[in-house]
Amino acid sequence: MKFALTLLAAALLANHLAGPAAAQTGGNAISTTTISLGTATPGGGFPLYGNAFAEVMNAADSALTIAPRNTKGSNENIPLLEKGELDLALVAGEPAYEAFAGIGRAKVRLKILTAIYSNPGMFVVRADSPYRTIHDLVGQPVAFGAKGSGLPILARYVLDGLGLRQDEDFKAVYLDRAGDGPAMVEDGRVAALWGAGIGWPGFAAVASSASGARFIAPDAEEIARIRAKHAFLKPLTVPAGSYPKQSEPIASLGSWSFVLTREDLPDDIGYRLAKTLHGLEPTFCRKLAQACETTAANTVAAAPKPELIHPGVMKYFREIGVVK
Repeated sequence: MKFALTLLAAALLANHLAGPAAAQTGGNAISTTTISLGTATPGGGFPLYGNAFAEVMNAADSALTIAPRNTKGSNENIPLLEKGELDLALVAGEPAYEAFAGIGRAKVRLKILTAIYSNPGMFVVRADSPYRTIHDLVGQPVAFGAKGSGLPILARYVLDGLGLRQDEDFKAVYLDRAGDGPAMVEDGRVAALWGAGIGWPGFAAVASSASGARFIAPDAEEIARIRAKHAFLKPLTVPAGSYPKQSEPIASLGSWSFVLTREDLPDDIGYRLAKTLHGLEPTFCRKLAQACETTAANTVAAAPKPELIHPGVMKYFREIGVVK
């Protein structure tokens, strides 16, 4: 009887989540729970990560199907999670910070499934361009990322810390597709492309182009000024070799991006996702370089508050000793 109730509960849970697939075999129901995952526009880091996340998770747990879905990015993903139209979504650090803190909106009740990777922010320009500092770019056309993504928000905080205004001091360009930015740098339509992260596709594309790339990040004095005003931004480093012909590490600052869950994602699903994900950390790292930062320890360290981590995830973290 207990086993039958367990099967019934699993079937009901699968029906509650997004569109389970079921088949009848000899009278026994075989259910797969499908979990929707919001990413961002094609050509950016979130779809790259989200597709790899789904691939390794689906291979590891045949009873769960993670279904990635392109969206407009962080600023669309948050309300979709709130409305229950997504089960999981990738959200950049700055939109997550504002949503959890209730900046410009009501505080969200979403939860953190995992920290995914750090996002050191910086600009990329053609290697043969005359631009070498952030102030050199003032007055120039700059692509700040896709509309609705978290990248323009990170740029806004960084520039504000330097006394610069994104839309007034630069000819700000916002992209319909994240993947459009590198070509605009290459052909001169913009002087620079703003981005963030290690292995970010936009930076990799410019660095691999015929003209090559130069990266522009805040210097030590500028980092101190920015952090004095926006302390939630953390010093981060882009290791040497993260991009083609990048021979030296680059110091910058930024935050961590997350996979967030809808508020009512069942605790047992959160637990199962965490156990599967962190049980295959080495596999995920081999699959995608950015995923090497997707660890249980980084999630605990990156979460603004422990209570923002999903209860099912915290149960698993206590079991493995990452939290007490």
